[in-house]
Amino acid sequence: MSTDEHARLMRANQANWDARTPVHLASRFYGLDQDLDPARWFASFEWTDLGDLAGREVLHLQCHLGTETIALARRGARAVGLDFSAASVAAARDLAAEAGADISYVQANVYDAVEALGRERFDVVYTGKGALCYLPDLDRWAGVVAELLRPGGLFYLVEFHPLLNCLGPKPAPGEGPELLLRHDYLGGGAAVHRDATHTYTDGPAVEGATDSFEWMHGIGEVVTALTRAGLSIRRLRESDELPWPRWPQMVRTPSGWWRLTEPRIPLLYGILATR
Repeated sequence: MSTDEHARLMRANQANWDARTPVHLASRFYGLDQDLDPARWFASFEWTDLGDLAGREVLHLQCHLGTETIALARRGARAVGLDFSAASVAAARDLAAEAGADISYVQANVYDAVEALGRERFDVVYTGKGALCYLPDLDRWAGVVAELLRPGGLFYLVEFHPLLNCLGPKPAPGEGPELLLRHDYLGGGAAVHRDATHTYTDGPAVEGATDSFEWMHGIGEVVTALTRAGLSIRRLRESDELPWPRWPQMVRTPSGWWRLTEPRIPLLYGILATR
């Protein structure tokens, strides 16, 4: 698929996320009317891997509503968030102001991030949890990440495991407790077209652009893209927890997240890399 075709599909995704934003703002899933700690979206191992963020310049790519960006700022980071959705960026600015968090937000496609950020360099670049599936070209993405980092800088990705994606991150209509493979595990195929009036949250139907396109990426593809861009992989984690109960038989963990008691399978992964 050509770069022009990728750009066309990403513009469709941008319109879709603009339309999703008001639904997400009002959803119980995000719970933004409950003054919940935004750190609840982080696995405990993420803070261990990220280390001390006080005074560090941290860029959060594909930040959507900026909930995780606020959590990074509360850890002392000088945080910047970037997202391609104008509606998401506007909402993120409002939420940061309400939280008293000093965060800069920039609207741009992740592939244009270097220019959009004035060629600024960062100590830490963070991204994750439902972001990579909206990027068609991981080699190009990894090159952008490398260029955004200062020498010795840290890149941290926490993403839903490809196994979760092929099981389906939300139940299908009439689905029981069985684990059924419904989608490809491996990437490299054509874009998956979805025309859905509802998103992964609760709430009313999306009004406006309902078409979206996703690309599946295996962990091997992610690691290879990062190493090709000159980054060194320091750690790869796989976790069996999710921040919501995907299956009815999941149990609550001491962290407040959820896991299957059996079979134990990876649902999330984290990659720590340095430039």
